[in-house]
Amino acid sequence: MGHAAMAAAAVRYLRSADAPPVTAPPRPALRCVGEDERAPVGQAEFRRVLGNFATGVAVVTAPGTTDDPQAPAPATAGAPGSLPAPAGFACQSFSALSLDPPLVAFMVGRTSTTWPRIARAGVFCVNVLSAGQGELCRAFAVRGADKFAGVAHDAAPVSGSPRLAGTLAWIDCTIHAVHTGGDHLIVVGRVDALGASDGDMAPLLFHKGRFL
Repeated sequence: MGHAAMAAAAVRYLRSADAPPVTAPPRPALRCVGEDERAPVGQAEFRRVLGNFATGVAVVTAPGTTDDPQAPAPATAGAPGSLPAPAGFACQSFSALSLDPPLVAFMVGRTSTTWPRIARAGVFCVNVLSAGQGELCRAFAVRGADKFAGVAHDAAPVSGSPRLAGTLAWIDCTIHAVHTGGDHLIVVGRVDALGASDGDMAPLLFHKGRFL
């Protein structure tokens, strides 16, 4: 069974009524040195040096699902046909991956409380933020509550994931594969639809712990 088939089977299982609640997996016991050895690179120094690499900023979103026990209730809770609030988190680790087939990838911490909700949905939309959307990014970087309260958005055309207003671009995806990478997961998405703004807006950049 190939990666695409395995990912599709996993998504079908997650969407089934028999699937148990999805929870964040524990941090893996993966080490590059022994327990009695000193790590070759300290975490603080790793962050300091890698912070010199300027990145764009995105918000990864997914629609709410009826079997999502972790989702905050939406503002219209109780209304006929209402779904739990959608999921979303701020992400710096996003990149294009493949042209044929069209694939993108993002990285998410294994202890993330938002990732299990995206995994349960089986789809996601990457919203590339524009300059001036720093506060929006900060809102999606916190845990808890409904991050979408007061945030203008519509539904991406294929997945139905939230497509945020005022962004530079959006990429609508289906989860294609998930790989482990130390204390993070590498999520690969197959692109189903995408688009960019018509205006000449600058991107939101992150460098040395601050927005540019």
